Amino acid sequence: MTDPTPPTVQTPRKSHSTLFSSRTAGGRMPLTPSPRARAVQNQSPFTPPRQRQPEPEWNVDRKPTKSGSLQAAFESLKVSGSSKTRPAPPAAASKSAPLATSPKSTRSPLELNLGVSEWSLTGSGQSPVKKKKSKSSKTTIRMNGDRFIPTRSASSPTAASKIERPRPSSQTSNRPGSATGRPIPSADNVLRGGVFGSDDDNTNPNISSGDDTEPISYERPNPESLAYESSVAAACGVDLTTRILAFKPAAPESSKPIDLRTQYNRPTKSSAPSAQFRRRILTAPERVLDAPGLVDDYYLNLLDWSSANQVAIGLERNVYVWNADSGSVSQLLETAADTYVSSVKWSADGAYVAVGVSNGDVQIWDVDDQTKLRTMSSHDSRVGSMAWNKAILTTGARSGNIYNHDVRIAEHKTAELLSHTSEVCGLEWRSDGAMLASGGNDNLVNIWDARALAAPKWSKTNHKAAVKALAWCPWQLNLLASGGGNYDGCIHFWNSTTGARVNSIDAGSQVTSIKWSTSYRELVSCHGLPDNQLSVWSYPTLVRNVEIPAHETRILHSALSPDGTTLATAASDENLKFWKLFEKRPAGAAGAGAGRGRGGKAAGMKQMTIR
Repeated sequence: MTDPTPPTVQTPRKSHSTLFSSRTAGGRMPLTPSPRARAVQNQSPFTPPRQRQPEPEWNVDRKPTKSGSLQAAFESLKVSGSSKTRPAPPAAASKSAPLATSPKSTRSPLELNLGVSEWSLTGSGQSPVKKKKSKSSKTTIRMNGDRFIPTRSASSPTAASKIERPRPSSQTSNRPGSATGRPIPSADNVLRGGVFGSDDDNTNPNISSGDDTEPISYERPNPESLAYESSVAAACGVDLTTRILAFKPAAPESSKPIDLRTQYNRPTKSSAPSAQFRRRILTAPERVLDAPGLVDDYYLNLLDWSSANQVAIGLERNVYVWNADSGSVSQLLETAADTYVSSVKWSADGAYVAVGVSNGDVQIWDVDDQTKLRTMSSHDSRVGSMAWNKAILTTGARSGNIYNHDVRIAEHKTAELLSHTSEVCGLEWRSDGAMLASGGNDNLVNIWDARALAAPKWSKTNHKAAVKALAWCPWQLNLLASGGGNYDGCIHFWNSTTGARVNSIDAGSQVTSIKWSTSYRELVSCHGLPDNQLSVWSYPTLVRNVEIPAHETRILHSALSPDGTTLATAASDENLKFWKLFEKRPAGAAGAGAGRGRGGKAAGMKQMTIR
């Protein structure tokens, strides 16, 4: 039995005369790959050798047309496929089935058998005509490439969107072979529609691939949804035919035309010329006085400045009064030999001075007459801090007890404020007399309500050292500043209404006293080791405006003049210094001045001079 001859494969090939001719290709696929073909990148060793332009060839079992135009060639070429398959994109079709083939190729065992197509391609340029199914007509297509590589671009959503849209008229042309002048389908469209089927199962065969656009689908709204929207709109009182955000009446219009260029490009100018930015703070003291015998004790309060412009200072057993107007100094009193002065405090009118003694007594002196009016003995330990509230004198002792004394009556002790467990070293009444702040060596800050003195309204434990520095803000009555000792070095700001801490400063050293300015929104703090400095802070920005090295040793006490311009400081170096920190504003200056709070000093107080 002889070997069967290889079947004849007829391949349509475009000749130089723009006609299709056939060439017989035969042979078997070689079993061993060519070395040259193996050098190709990403190619299997079992892949047969390719030509320079390896492209698959389409072999159709029909006799080729030897003459005629390209249109006639397409008329004679009938490629059928299943009507239920979806076509591949144009790019995929052109890659899978190009028309130009190599002149010679090996036979591939891969065969693609497709069913009967319902479409037949005509060469007249008309739309494909639907034909009846024929059971006998079946086309076998052999691909003589090395292998069949399916395209994955058919599953791409972008490629599908390109297929669904009709081609523009610019891609179709009236070729000479067309009798009617209608556009002739291109080769990739022929193969896509004939071999791979239609992209849409419900495609109308009478629609041509011209400039016709797809109809826009419109769905009528659901009557139930409309009824529900109407009922909700009626319940809410909303008219569905009008805009909800429309102005009723019309939108307001500006009285002047808006010029954004002049609004945003003009230079910013301050609201008013403020003296705060032009003033200079002197870093040298205005005057220095000797204070021999000043006790170096942090918990005592031995310096105070009266509203009558007189400075009282306690030096060991004596109390001296220096008149800032005349510059004269007088000795007011001298205590017993076994005692010393532990605190001094002027009354609000500047006529009387209270003196605390180390044995627990409190003495009231008339400065003009230089006579002692009375002595109040209630504490059993030294009285280190005192504060006046009209006729009520509040005293704090080393025992931690705070007493209220009414100096007008014989039974002077009217209230006991018991909360501190260690020495009370700071006392300060608010200017309106409604709140009292106390600080002690137990690191507590207590805020008392004058109407209920049984217990403090707020008790703060944020400080880590003894609290001596206390000051109420003159322009914001519910703002209290407190400063901690050596192991704390912080200034905290409290809201006496809510008890909240509203701000804080880490001063870096022991805080011995705090004074608020009555002319600027500033405060000054006095410090101990290591720098023994004065610091002026802006509030609420808490920016340090100036820092002045004031004394050789720690600053123990400070007092502000009645006009709010000068600060007096006393230190253990036995010096009493006066600093011009808050210069008076000009008469017409406006802006961010603090002004005087309610219950402050009289507005008509004359400015003092130091001699």
